[in-house]
Amino acid sequence: MKSIICLATLLGLAPVGLAQTASAVSEKDYLQDMPIVMSVSRLPQRLDETPGAVTILDRDMIRSSGARDVADLLRLVPGFQSSMSFETAAPLASYHGGFDSYSNRMQVLVDGRSVYSSYFIGSVGPGLQSVAIGDIERIEVMRGSNSAAYGARAILGVVNIVTRDLNDTLGTQISVGAGENAIRDAQARFGWKSDAGQFRLSVDRRADAGLSATNGHNQVERLNFRGNVRMSSASELDFQAGVLGIDFGKGSFIDSLNPTRDGFYGSSYAHLDWRRNLNTDEDLLISISHSEENYRDSTPVSLASFGIPQSMLVDFGAGKASNDAISAQHTMRKNAEVRVVWGGEFRHEQVASRALYNTEAPFYSDFTRLFGNVEWQMVPGWLLNAGAMLESGSESGDSFSPRLMINWNVAKGQTLRAGVSKSHRPPSTFEKYADVRFVIPGVGTLYQIEAKGNTSAEKLTSHELGYLGDFSNLGLTLDVRVFHEQITGFIRQQNGTRPFDYANDENFPIHGLEYQLKWRPWRDAQITFNQSYTKIDTAHIGGSVLAAPELASTLMFSQKFSNGLDFSVMHQDSSAVVPQNAGWFDQMAFTRTDLRFGMPLRWGVQKGEVALVVQNTGSAYQDFDKQVGFQRRAFVTLRLDN
Repeated sequence: MKSIICLATLLGLAPVGLAQTASAVSEKDYLQDMPIVMSVSRLPQRLDETPGAVTILDRDMIRSSGARDVADLLRLVPGFQSSMSFETAAPLASYHGGFDSYSNRMQVLVDGRSVYSSYFIGSVGPGLQSVAIGDIERIEVMRGSNSAAYGARAILGVVNIVTRDLNDTLGTQISVGAGENAIRDAQARFGWKSDAGQFRLSVDRRADAGLSATNGHNQVERLNFRGNVRMSSASELDFQAGVLGIDFGKGSFIDSLNPTRDGFYGSSYAHLDWRRNLNTDEDLLISISHSEENYRDSTPVSLASFGIPQSMLVDFGAGKASNDAISAQHTMRKNAEVRVVWGGEFRHEQVASRALYNTEAPFYSDFTRLFGNVEWQMVPGWLLNAGAMLESGSESGDSFSPRLMINWNVAKGQTLRAGVSKSHRPPSTFEKYADVRFVIPGVGTLYQIEAKGNTSAEKLTSHELGYLGDFSNLGLTLDVRVFHEQITGFIRQQNGTRPFDYANDENFPIHGLEYQLKWRPWRDAQITFNQSYTKIDTAHIGGSVLAAPELASTLMFSQKFSNGLDFSVMHQDSSAVVPQNAGWFDQMAFTRTDLRFGMPLRWGVQKGEVALVVQNTGSAYQDFDKQVGFQRRAFVTLRLDN
């Protein structure tokens, strides 16, 4: 009840007696030099007005990077780590610590639709594969907790993937890529419009041989459809549907109990957004979505290590999951100084797997959420963002995640911000109810994991100071974030004697500094540089687990020439870190340099591009496990537009 009163009071901050003078999402909001972001407070906001630090990866940066995968692209974001391994079904990215193999402390959105995996403990990996990289307009990355806007999954940040506008993808586009490491990529995209609206169909495949010393041959296949129909002058319907299939090799060449094998992950979704402009000052959004997941991973396993000269078929985790959600969001401008967004969501999740839970019965989780954010221009130059999420889970109980952030526009283009937020992450179904066991003929039952359900929600309190400087006369912007994040009740697998259990293992802080700099030193050139200093003060196993590098840097330089040619180079350095699947003391540091050369093609009204990309020009570096690596990959891409 106290939480409900707090949230109601927060929404009531907006004075209702003043005249409404500007629209909730007015045209002038987008006609600014400062970029507009949509995914921080759920309000469209200038970058210098958001309640937190945001990195924007636009289409030019995405193309210049040469990345084939969103997880790999996120290396351009300060504080992020990426792994290109398919051992957990899909490549991963994590922020402020790769604490486990599934990276389940971030929220990933595609056009506002949540795409985390209910089956894989909330993993962001499969969700990062939801859309072809060529269909992405930009990626907005909220660096820091955003549970106040998006709930428990956003405890360490939000990645919002925004696909291209339908009007910008009319016509036909074909692209192919081939090169070292058995790279074989292809995409076909078709866009059209009619009196009914605009539509897009995209089909693509991404394939390669995986990391060195692994059972590679990974292939990602996607089909995505999107349509937009204008129902009236005040309302529109946006609908999306798609399927994702990931065929991957996994397993070890030297571990007989984890043999090399093929696995499959599949998902499908349907999503509907109905938007209505209620008047010049407010609008309403209602969203409905349904998604399904299925996973296969089984193979014969030799029992020679148990002294039995035979094999048995082992299921390593086959199962399925589904997710249904409905939400409503109301945005309004109360007056020239105050904007409000509020709404609610109901989400129903279902997971079933005999291999993971030792039962055919499904597990259900329901989440009911009420959220709100007030943006208040208190006095000229001072902006307050106050928001909160009240969340009730059928398995986890109630939680309240508030945030308060003040932005001070010291001078034109110079903004300071300071704030505090609190977040919660309840244990996943697997962390509460996992029961992984193998019955071995002649030996008995081998218990691997047996969660006793004693875990409670993780809690995080985050304090941050920030600075955003826009030096337009120099073509330079600088974003700095200083943070202190205190985690309480961190959930960790207890790897002592089998069976393993999950427990709220430790309380520890994460603190440090990160910054990103963008500079256009001369015409058609851009330099992007970021660094992060991250210190995780955990006493686990007698010392730091190095779940994040203490120092990591990324430099990207791109240049377009007058004849249409373009060149880019990206270099990354990382101090020692423990790969996600390695032992606590298997530390490694790495460097990586990528190159890209692009040349435009044009004949008549037709156009396109051919490009050469070399990823990791140096020696292979360790990725996910100390015994495997990301080796050099040189490939050529060809794109034709009609």
